[in-house]
Amino acid sequence: MLKALKITLSAFVATVALIKVAPALAEPMPVQNVSIVRTADLDLTSASGRAQLDHRIVAAAYDVCGTPSDADLVGKNVARACRADVLATARSQSAQLAGRGTPILIAAAR
Repeated sequence: MLKALKITLSAFVATVALIKVAPALAEPMPVQNVSIVRTADLDLTSASGRAQLDHRIVAAAYDVCGTPSDADLVGKNVARACRADVLATARSQSAQLAGRGTPILIAAAR
């Protein structure tokens, strides 16, 4: 009798613990897309080198933010806002990092 009570109580405690933890496990983890922009091959003292770097940053922003379908207007607006945020961050970092030949990390959470 005592053994059956212990088993029942253990099962009850385990069930309650799973019920408490289930919402935390069900929440999706944010996905982060990352792109690396290489700068070592660019001459950033020239206008063409800086233009090439900016082109690479814009391409990376499009990669990490994605391209929603033309029918998804909400997705288009989200992607546009994502690109604006990513570009602002990357361009501010590019002046500091590119002078040292360090790659620039472009990231966006989706």
